[in-house]
Parts: sequence; structure tokens; C-alpha cells
Amino acid sequence: MRHLITATGLLGFASLVFAADAVGVTEKQATNWHAIIMFCIFVALTMGITYWAASRTKSTADFYTAGGGITGFQNGLAIAGDYMSAATLLGLTAMVYLQGYDGYIYMMCFFAGWPIILFLMAERLRNLGKFTFSDITAYRLDQGKVRTMAAVSSLTVVCFYLIAQMVGAGQLIKLLFGLEYKVAIFAVGILMMVYVTFGGMVATTWVQIIKAGMLLFGGTLVMFLAMSEFGFSFTNLLDKAMSVHSLGDKLMQPGSFLADPVTAISLGLGLMFGTAGLPHILMRFFTVSDAKEARKSVLYASGFVAYFFNVIFLMGLTGILIVGQNPEFFEGGDIAGKLIGGGNMVAMHLAKAVGGNMLLGFLAAVAFATILAVVSGLALAGASAISHDIYARVIKKGQASEAAEIRVSKIATVCLGFVAIVLGIAFEKQNIAFMVGLAFGVAAAANFPVLILSMYWKGLTTRGALWAGYGGLVSAVVFVVLSKSVWVDVFGFAAAPFPYTQPALFAMPIAFLLAFIFSKSDNSVRAGQEKEAFEDQYVRAQTGFGAAAAANH
Repeated sequence: MRHLITATGLLGFASLVFAADAVGVTEKQATNWHAIIMFCIFVALTMGITYWAASRTKSTADFYTAGGGITGFQNGLAIAGDYMSAATLLGLTAMVYLQGYDGYIYMMCFFAGWPIILFLMAERLRNLGKFTFSDITAYRLDQGKVRTMAAVSSLTVVCFYLIAQMVGAGQLIKLLFGLEYKVAIFAVGILMMVYVTFGGMVATTWVQIIKAGMLLFGGTLVMFLAMSEFGFSFTNLLDKAMSVHSLGDKLMQPGSFLADPVTAISLGLGLMFGTAGLPHILMRFFTVSDAKEARKSVLYASGFVAYFFNVIFLMGLTGILIVGQNPEFFEGGDIAGKLIGGGNMVAMHLAKAVGGNMLLGFLAAVAFATILAVVSGLALAGASAISHDIYARVIKKGQASEAAEIRVSKIATVCLGFVAIVLGIAFEKQNIAFMVGLAFGVAAAANFPVLILSMYWKGLTTRGALWAGYGGLVSAVVFVVLSKSVWVDVFGFAAAPFPYTQPALFAMPIAFLLAFIFSKSDNSVRAGQEKEAFEDQYVRAQTGFGAAAAANH
């Protein structure tokens, strides 16, 4: 059981759900009325925000970026909300509970992407972009070809991430709320469509802010109540945890996580650079007024995420004693993965143990709200790729009216919503743990190389960008399909041609190499003009002068 959890990596709900499935615990539970009532209160509050946001969403800038009127602090909280999924709360708490210190090291992989965004990307993203990150990649290159490539890779990432979130939502809600799987899928899909279609980025941002606040408050409260049982002494907690845990003294030593160093490095690279290539995270940098606020956003987001990771670490350790030693939560056996949910529900059990059904209900409602908020952000990123990049810039050549672009975006949102519902139902019984890994892998291999090179390398040409984008996308997908998680687990073959489960270590160098080779070998007149245009781009990236018109350059 322990190896099942670490092997899948717990990158998202998919792995969390199917680890739980392995011990047969995602059966429908008794209806949790506390959780349902609290979730209804959350929905009512966010619907009110959506109604208010709808009256403020008049232009494309309002719809995609909240008119650039979000402060650095608000945006930092929203970015943290986008990043702190329910898998963070449940999956990483379970990993600390089962693996100890290795779970904390794993969290650092997630965290390592933020300094890259802060020091290399945030300021230039805000100064060069308007609505989507392809505004930057296509700034001095062929608008139609590069935007199409960026939109394809963005939609690929969004779809894989969306499927994992939707399947996880259905399974998790079936477990926590006692609702039917399909009811949960429809609820998430319909609510997401309402938020994005009527409220755009304003509503999506405030849903994220409220959800992040609830998650930080709920996690802190559980951690505070749990630590009070050990006199708030970390040393006391560790001594007791090591005395009962199956790892013993090795609980606080690294080493049991991903014994294969190649997989560990590839996973780390995927998480680190994938974060810097996720469309729904990058899109948030266009919601602030200037580059200074963009930098503040990352700083605040880093602080909130770092704080929450430490809360999770303490929740996992206290769970070893409060949950792991409590017969009420046993399924029959010892601490090594024999609890209800195989440890995946340890955060929920801990909430019930220290705060009763009311705190359990609140945390369950927060978990549902988390899925809803993340799915809304993904849907908006996908819709903007379709309406802003493909429709407005490629099909209409920049001549589309704002009203037409918003209309296309809303239609795209509804279509994505129904696609998400259909795929969520279709993949209910499938092990889709690989999809989140693929989403991060594609973001790291297809989006990040082209984005970072377009901002920093004068020599990048349209031909190099296209080869890098499509090459990174195809290689990441091929590596995952040929890995054990698809070739063996899904297709049923005896052995996998590709021995590793994470593609980033192999697909990223391919993308960078293709960009270099095909840019250097491009001696066309167009390539020369693109290289000359870098000087103008550099000035705007540094100063922000003319940033509002960047996408129309």
C-alpha cells in the first residue's frame, strides 16, 4: 500500500482516489449533512459574488483578467488557492502520515517552481502579456502559427488536468458526502460553467480567494487542536510518533521515497518547471495592474503555500498518533496503511478526532470547494486559449470585436464544461493517475521551454518555437503512453517499453534542443526580422512601457 501511494506520486486526485480504491473504500458513505449544508453556504456566497462580478464584466479585459484590478495580495491568495488543491490537503497529509520526512521533501518539489516564476518570469509576463501566455510567445514571432501551437499545448494540459480533477471530485464526494458519483460530476461541471460564464476572471478570482482562506483557516484549526494534545511541543510529538510508526527512527530520515533516482529527478523537474508552464497559473499574472504587483503576487503566494505545507506536515505527524492509534478509524490492522482510506483520508479523520462532525463537515466542504475553484480556473484558461488565441488572433486576425470574443469564450466555457462532465463519467473506472503527471510533463516540456526562450533568447525564431512546442508536447505524451502507468496499467501489456513514469527529464531537453537546432538553422528574412524585434521586446519587458498594447503588437 505504501509503495502504491509513493509510486503514483500523489500528483493529484487521480492517484489519491485510486490508492483509496485499492483498499476498497470509495464506496458510497452515509450522507454527511454537515458537509452538504456548509458547501451549500459556500455555493450561495460564491453565487452572490458571481452576480456581482457579472455586472462588472463588460470587456474582454474584465472577462480574462478582471480588468487588471486585482491587488498583489489578493492575487497571491488566489494563486495559492489555484495551487493548493484538495490533493494537497488529503494526499500530502497522507504521504507524511505514511512516509514521514519524505513527504515533506516531496512538498518541496511542488514549492521549487515558485522562485523560478518570481525571479525569471513574473515581471516579464505582466509587461509583455495581455490575456494569455501565448501573447508573450507570439510577441515577435508568427502570430497565427505560434498562437495555434500554444493553444494546442494549453488545451492539452487543461484537459488532462480537468479529467483528473473531475474523476477525483466524483470519487472524493462519493466518499465524503455520500452523494452519487454522477451527481457530484454534474454539480461540479454546472457550477463551474456558471462561475466562469457569468463572472469571468472576477468571479473565479474571488472564489479562489474565499476557498484559499477557508482552506488555510480549516487546516490551521485542525493543526492547532491536534498540536494542543502534545503541549505544542514538536519534540514531544516526534518522540511519540517515532515510537509507534512502522518506520521507527527512520520516520524523520529521507530515503524511502522513490528509490529510483532517475524517476525522482524527472518528477522534481516536472513539478518545478511544470508549475511555470501551467496555463491557469500563468494567466493570473495578467490580473494585476503592473509588474511590481505581479512580483508581490508570487511572494504572497509562496508565503501562503509554504505556510500551508508546514501545516500539512504537522497534520500528518499528529495523525500518526491521534488517528493511527484510535480504533475508531481502524479497518483492521496496524499503522502501515490499514486505516480507512489507506491513510488518504487521514486529514478528515484527524478533523473528526479533534473537532467532531462539525469540523469534519467544514473540511469536507472545503475539499469540494477546492475542486470547484481549481476546475473554474482551468476552464477559464481553456476558454481563453480558444477565444483569444485561436478565434480572435488566428481566425479573425485581431479584427474580432470584444463582444464577439466574450461570446465565443462563454460558448467555449459551456462546451468545456460538458466535455469535462462527459469525460469525468467516462473515466470513472479508469486509473487516470498518469494524467496529472502528463499535465505537468506537457507544461514543462511544451509550454515552459518556448515561453522562457521567447523572453530571454534573441535567437528564437518561429520555426524553432514550433518545433520546440510540438516536439515537447508529442515527446511528453509518447513517453507517458509508453510508460508502465499507461502501457501496462491501462493497455494491459506485460512490460513497458519506456522504464520511467515521469517524462520531464527526457522531454524537456528534446524541446530545448529542437528550439536551438531549428532556430540556428533558420536563415530566412523573417527569422532576421524576428531577431531584430527582440530589442523592442526587451525594452518593454524591462519597463512595461506600452504593456497594455503588447498583444496587439
